[in-house]
Amino acid sequence: MDEATAADLLAAARAGDDEAFGRLVGPLREELRAHCYRMLGSVHDADDAVQETFDRAWRGLGRFEDRGSIRPWLYKIATNRSLTLIERRGRRALPTDLGPEGAAVAEAVWLEPYPDRLMSWTTELTPEERVVARESVELAFVAALQHLSPAQRAVLLLRDVLGYAAGEVADVLESTVAAVNSSLQRARRTMAGLLPEATQQGTLEALGDGSVREVARRYMSAWEAGDVDAIVAMLTEDAKYAMPPLPAWYAGHDGIRRFLLEGPLRHRWRFLPTWANGHLAFGTYMWDDSRAVHAAAGLDLVVLRGRRVAEVVSFLDADLTAFGLPAELPKSMR
Repeated sequence: MDEATAADLLAAARAGDDEAFGRLVGPLREELRAHCYRMLGSVHDADDAVQETFDRAWRGLGRFEDRGSIRPWLYKIATNRSLTLIERRGRRALPTDLGPEGAAVAEAVWLEPYPDRLMSWTTELTPEERVVARESVELAFVAALQHLSPAQRAVLLLRDVLGYAAGEVADVLESTVAAVNSSLQRARRTMAGLLPEATQQGTLEALGDGSVREVARRYMSAWEAGDVDAIVAMLTEDAKYAMPPLPAWYAGHDGIRRFLLEGPLRHRWRFLPTWANGHLAFGTYMWDDSRAVHAAAGLDLVVLRGRRVAEVVSFLDADLTAFGLPAELPKSMR
């Protein structure tokens, strides 16, 4: 949106034109949702935070100091709204964050997957900005963020992902530049100790589209054939398998094989590929004999290391329609 159009819409919105306000802030909805998701680890919470951001901005438009763009002001509201939600709802986690046998799960609130199709706004960014934006919603990155204090989380995202200057971040958080810089250093140290050396995005780029499609085809075929040997053969030796919101998780070939044979592979499956958090993912459908359909059972997010699967996070509560997939598959449909 050019500056003249934005200025006209802002003037109309200040005069009470809610349609003009919608046109002014609407183009920023998707990127604000991604920011709130990074903060909160939940698409649903992020949607709530963005809606409240727009509501508060509409009510407070008279206090907005026009300095050329409404975007920084909206990010300030969204960030502070997210901080409030974190205080109320606590940090989110994956089962593997909590230790074997699901230790310390009484207060756990689980991370949610993020549909890649909600990242369409990144096409307007430079190639470098696009890489940063997409890597910042990868599951490992979002999971690591949850180990930061709320303030550190906000500082890291505003500085390293969104590129705000320290003074601008201090204004957003009503803090000082010294405090922002200190929080950023601590946040970077913590993240460096939690993130894997190679990102999923780097793995996918190294493999290429054809290789990723082949990995997806082999993985789907193994599951649909109920072939535990083929599934386990695709795993790294240290592979992990988690199923939020269930606290239990499994590691290594023997543990995962035993789990698959005792549970999932007693059923018939169909898989459909999609993308979530920058990862290859699959909508999973389990055969329901009473209805004669394959009913949605969850979203399996697959973390690749080369051509092998290093981790599977099976989100059992995921709404597959949010990922562009059907809620069920008739018997005749893949």
